[in-house]
Amino acid sequence: MSRRLVVLFALILSWAVVHPAAAQQTKKVPRIGYLSPFSPASEASKPSLEAFQQGLRDLGWIPGKNVNVEYRWAAEKYERLPELATELIRLNVDVIYAMAAAAALAAKRATTTIPIVFVGLGDPG
Repeated sequence: MSRRLVVLFALILSWAVVHPAAAQQTKKVPRIGYLSPFSPASEASKPSLEAFQQGLRDLGWIPGKNVNVEYRWAAEKYERLPELATELIRLNVDVIYAMAAAAALAAKRATTTIPIVFVGLGDPG
C-alpha cells in the first residue's frame, strides 16, 4: 500500500470519526468495513490484507481496542458483493475499504454517505 493511500485512509477515517462525534460526549470507536471479492486465504487478497493491517498498525490503530474492523469476503462470488456492502452499511461503518473494482462499485451503489477507500483499481467508475 502506498504511503499516499495510508495517509488518505487515515484522513478519511479521522474525518468520519470526528464529524459525527462533535455532538457526542462519549468517545466512539471507529468502525471500518473491509469489503473484498476474494476469500481471506486467496492469493489475490493477501497483499492487500497485509498492507491494510500494516497500515492500521503504522497509524496506531489496534483492532478490537481503538478501532473495529468488519470483514466481508465474497469468496470469488462477485454477485454477493452488493449484499455484503449493504450488510456493512447496516452495521453503520464509518468508512469502507474496498478491495478491487467490483467491491468499490458495489459499495458505491450501496451508499452515498459513507466514505469509500479503494485499492487495486484501474478506473473507479
